[in-house]
Amino acid sequence: MSRHKARVLAFQALFSYDVGGEGLEELLTLNWAENSGDLDTETSDFARMLIAGTVNHLSEVDSCIKGHLAPKWQFDRLNRVTVAILRISIFSLLYQKDMPVNVVIDQAIKISKEFGEDDAFKFINAMLDNISKGLPAD
Repeated sequence: MSRHKARVLAFQALFSYDVGGEGLEELLTLNWAENSGDLDTETSDFARMLIAGTVNHLSEVDSCIKGHLAPKWQFDRLNRVTVAILRISIFSLLYQKDMPVNVVIDQAIKISKEFGEDDAFKFINAMLDNISKGLPAD
């Protein structure tokens, strides 16, 4: 299983959900994914869990993003690639208690460097670090 590949698929799905208006059912088929036939079951299942979980908790995830933005920043003006990366990462931080925080943040940075704007990874790192510090300790 490739969790990184699953996270990339989830990021792409969330971007399509936000920008393209794709429905959750279509996204969960993963038929839209390049080389989707090459996905092993565990990778596709992990991607589906991230996609469905994020969409199902979108209001809580977006509230978390909005609550950690600096006063001058407006959610609607954030880059949509950045938002998609933040959404899947915040879902993981809030609802995947078995996932180490540093892994979530490292993966978000890696995806941001691959797909985001040049310095987006710095913003994503700072946001996720601040959010993770406010999470209850297990």
